[in-house]
Amino acid sequence: MTDEHSLHSSKRENTLEHIFIGDVMRTLWVSGVYDLEVLKPEVDDSGYDIVFETSAIVRHIQLKSTKRDSHVSSVNVQLQLGNKPNGCIIIIEFDDKLQLGPFYWFGNPPRQGMPAISSFPIAKQTKGNALGKKLERPNIRKIPRSSFQKIESIDEVIECLFGKYPNSACKA
Repeated sequence: MTDEHSLHSSKRENTLEHIFIGDVMRTLWVSGVYDLEVLKPEVDDSGYDIVFETSAIVRHIQLKSTKRDSHVSSVNVQLQLGNKPNGCIIIIEFDDKLQLGPFYWFGNPPRQGMPAISSFPIAKQTKGNALGKKLERPNIRKIPRSSFQKIESIDEVIECLFGKYPNSACKA
């Protein structure tokens, strides 16, 4: 039997992205922040899925998602994301009802640049060529999940993104 999450993975990814954006917008709104801009590139060739901007802080965000309790040990990320001044990666865990959390954060506080990713291992193609060899993808890096900080709530994700809150859970 085919799992609906695999069969409809592109639709699921879009749904999770919309839920995530909505949760961020709602949390900021309730906190009195009304100026969030959300931008989405037409094509995913620069290493990010969405851009958030508020109070002169711009974050280029690569979103990854995985079902809760999965055993995904790493994520592939484009080197170009490292060229963005405030790039970051957020892994979103979700359950069968698409409830989000916990999250995993790879990035720095705002205005501190993105951590270097060029030293991570080069990713390989998922399928082999005609000879069965999996070729390297020189512009993609494989970042181990152990390099990410676990974040429990959307409030803490927002703290990591914008640093607006006095007791930020995001490690510098």
